[in-house]
Amino acid sequence: MSDVDFLDSNILLYTLDGANPAKQGVASRLVKQAHLQGTGVISFQVVQETLQVISRKFQVAVRPEDRQIFLRNVLVPLWRIMPSPALYGRALELQERYRYSFYDSLILAAALESGCTRVLSEDLQDGQRIEGLTIENPFKD
Repeated sequence: MSDVDFLDSNILLYTLDGANPAKQGVASRLVKQAHLQGTGVISFQVVQETLQVISRKFQVAVRPEDRQIFLRNVLVPLWRIMPSPALYGRALELQERYRYSFYDSLILAAALESGCTRVLSEDLQDGQRIEGLTIENPFKD
């Protein structure tokens, strides 16, 4: 079986961003692979962040019916991690140790809880290893 990747919200958002065709292509390939091969995981936090951005922050908001389709067809099949006291505790430990924000630490805690080997994100420190987890920016040249 392939390694499992945790997809940060920016990966999912770029699949919808026609203003960045190069990033859109990379993101679309990663999400398609995650679905077809079962190699991608997201958390409740990624779902929330993604829905918030496509509802309000895009230049042109995604229509409500299209948000429902995106939730059902793209997000839900990858969604594996729900909040728990243990997840929050782990995030606090990671925040203290690695000095990431709490929300970034929550992403890392979710990735570790789900057994991922990589976090794919353009927002974290590319190449950093955290407890067997590697952060990778898939858009890096």
